[in-house]
Amino acid sequence: MSSEFRMFGMTVPQIAIMDGAILSAWGVVAYSIQSADPPSITAMIPAFFGLPMLFLGFLSVRNPANRHHYMHASMVFALLMTLGGARIATTFDGMSWLGIVSHLLLLVAGVSFMVVGVMSFRSARLERESSVIE
Repeated sequence: MSSEFRMFGMTVPQIAIMDGAILSAWGVVAYSIQSADPPSITAMIPAFFGLPMLFLGFLSVRNPANRHHYMHASMVFALLMTLGGARIATTFDGMSWLGIVSHLLLLVAGVSFMVVGVMSFRSARLERESSVIE
């Protein structure tokens, strides 16, 4: 690929790594600061989505030949994050502030990564089509 798609100066794998690191860190923090005794593992749900994103981002940097496969898999995780985060719209009243922040973080990270991913896929398709015409 002659020109790699970038958003805010970052490639899509770099964005996946950043999203994965933020979600993973928040999952650990949320688990650590919750007031439940014993601590609930559900506080780490953002980390359960963040770690695969982080891993897939690193794989796509290390193996550019299969980058499109890794980024498609990342899009699946972004869709699941979006769906999980959207749950906040129906159960906002009974949630703790920790749950609200976790759901909003999942929603924002999922939607933003999906938008960047779709823009990247479109850019790759347009570049592929323009190289066929030339």
